[in-house]
Amino acid sequence: MADSRKASLNTATVRKQWNLAQCIEGCARHGFAGIAPWRDVLAEMGVNDAARQIRDAGLRVSGLCRGGMFPAGDAAGRAAALDDNRRAVDEAVAIGAECLVLVVGGLPEGSRNLADARAQVCDGIAATLDYARQASMPLAIEPLHPMYAADRACVNTLSQALDLCDALGPGLGVAVDVYHVWWDPDLAVQIARAGAGRLLAFHLCDWLVPTRDLLLDRGMMGDGVIDLPLIRHHVEAAGFGGLYEVEIFSAGNWWTRDPDEVLNIIKERIEKSA
Repeated sequence: MADSRKASLNTATVRKQWNLAQCIEGCARHGFAGIAPWRDVLAEMGVNDAARQIRDAGLRVSGLCRGGMFPAGDAAGRAAALDDNRRAVDEAVAIGAECLVLVVGGLPEGSRNLADARAQVCDGIAATLDYARQASMPLAIEPLHPMYAADRACVNTLSQALDLCDALGPGLGVAVDVYHVWWDPDLAVQIARAGAGRLLAFHLCDWLVPTRDLLLDRGMMGDGVIDLPLIRHHVEAAGFGGLYEVEIFSAGNWWTRDPDEVLNIIKERIEKSA
């Protein structure tokens, strides 16, 4: 059984109801251990104010979402992406994040060259990693489901992500989001391969059948088909001791509910379903 006292709220889960200040207060009031803000709500509040309020609330920051989006059609676009990722590293450091999550990006506009996009991702992570190491900020590659290969992330399996970790060295790990990797027949082997040192984040939700929208219809844990206890067993057996970060994009359901109800259900479902 999972321990709900290890819960972290990814702010995307209540992004339509609460701003960051409300998320911080709600997490503290509901006894969550941590929070994982997105950069847009962080910018809206102000990095320094957010850092102070998170610290005062006694919350860990399981991750900052997100860096990445490296591929571009020209050198200027690639340079702009690197500048933005350096800013993301600085923000992650300022709020005490345990990692900066990377959603690496897909094909540049007009391109069909997936191999080149993946090469650009490798180069972009390598350049960002140099900066992140100086700041002692771990980078966590989040492989996304293959349906996002064109527009969001051309790293689509944990194996691909770990190959990048092997190639680029220390300071780089992975974020395991069950929504994106649950289908992978090699998942258990790759989680074990990652080990404690490279398992930097663990994201929970569920895959609904049918799924009405591939981006905005994630399920609450226990409402879908993912064997969450099994995946949690794999990550814990590999040595992961971090927080269970709940990240649910749900335009038609959870984004319409009272956020206090959402947080109460998260705690119940982590105990029962994750």
